[in-house]
Amino acid sequence: MGTNRIRVAKDKVDLVKSLVTSDNTTGPFQTYADVMVFAAALGAKRKKRSPLGTISTKEVSPIALEVFISRGYDRVLRLLAIAQTKDAKILSPTDHIAEEKRIQIFEEYANGGLDILRDELRGAVDYSERLLLILSGERFKKETPTGDFDLSRFL
Repeated sequence: MGTNRIRVAKDKVDLVKSLVTSDNTTGPFQTYADVMVFAAALGAKRKKRSPLGTISTKEVSPIALEVFISRGYDRVLRLLAIAQTKDAKILSPTDHIAEEKRIQIFEEYANGGLDILRDELRGAVDYSERLLLILSGERFKKETPTGDFDLSRFL
């Protein structure tokens, strides 16, 4: 496991790159760290956590944990870890095994969130607009009883 680095699955590299603003794209996020945190939050919200599989090392190299800390995202890593494990020992700043576990939990939620984003953004021209629709859909989501047919998903 890449200590102190957040890794991206190789099959999600193109999606992550397309979500970041660059010379070639008009993605809605400024950095890869922003994309990963958004994806992890979405994965946690929808309870989707998936192992990384093959890791990207060239296209999107593993992101240093210091990038997340400098942007204040280390709190998200801690919150996801404590919510998942329900064990306060996972928050230990001196335990390297706990840090690796926090990173693994975050990476798996981010990978699950990227799976969701790949499905939700399929065919979209403007990712920003589609992300706003996803966010507003999550905000105003109503629980529908099982068995009811809900057409709002197609709007």
